Amino acid sequence: MTTKELDVYFKGILDIDAFNNADTSLNGIQVDNDGAPVKKIAFAVDACAESFERSVSNDGASAASAAGMLFVHHGLFWGHPEPVGGVLRSRLSFLLKHNIALYACHLPLDANPVFGHNAELARLLGIQHPEPFGLFHGKKIGFKGNLEKPLTVNEAAQKIAWKGLPPIGIFPFGKERNETCAVISGGAAMEAREALDEGIDLYVTGESSHSVYHIAEEGGLNMVCGGHYATEVWGLLALAQKCRQDLNIEVEFIDIPTGL
Repeated sequence: MTTKELDVYFKGILDIDAFNNADTSLNGIQVDNDGAPVKKIAFAVDACAESFERSVSNDGASAASAAGMLFVHHGLFWGHPEPVGGVLRSRLSFLLKHNIALYACHLPLDANPVFGHNAELARLLGIQHPEPFGLFHGKKIGFKGNLEKPLTVNEAAQKIAWKGLPPIGIFPFGKERNETCAVISGGAAMEAREALDEGIDLYVTGESSHSVYHIAEEGGLNMVCGGHYATEVWGLLALAQKCRQDLNIEVEFIDIPTGL
């Protein structure tokens, strides 16, 4: 498939255009190729030198197995023009040299009710009949609901752990066993206030924040901060599997955990 055909495909299932006014990320094709067909798509959380290099030759693989497109959650461009120098110039040079298209999808991948990070986290946690949660620039990007089985904060952390990585933080400020849960992946610590306002037992996100610590403690809200990276692999994995099934195309996930 060409990058233009893949762009139509991704926009059709991720509703990317609906986030044009809500997301500072340049969602969609950020760097195009020269028109060559894409025979393999690599998926990674971040657009960085290591993900670029491994998309060309992952773990010593031959050049024949190189990806023609890298699909990332965190792209290179965020709402304003930048001088093409330093790290950005180096990254762009590598993509152009190796004819790799870069595709980015930020909030639309967080919020997607089928293939998004938060939908997958809700599934892992056992949230029944998840409802939208977490208003951000006019869009609700997370989910909330009743848990099919009450969980402790430690049990919840284990359910969402990526390859056993420890969470950034566990804050057991509420009841022993949680019956309701809300989740927003990545850097959404301050949305704990919304969870508290809605009477949620457990709030799951990626990053912790000093600013919300005492609010959660005094309000009796349990929090699990699983890590920004570790909470944002799940939608990419689900989307890669869908691409494999729908497009009969080779896919791979490039795992570059930051521990953050």
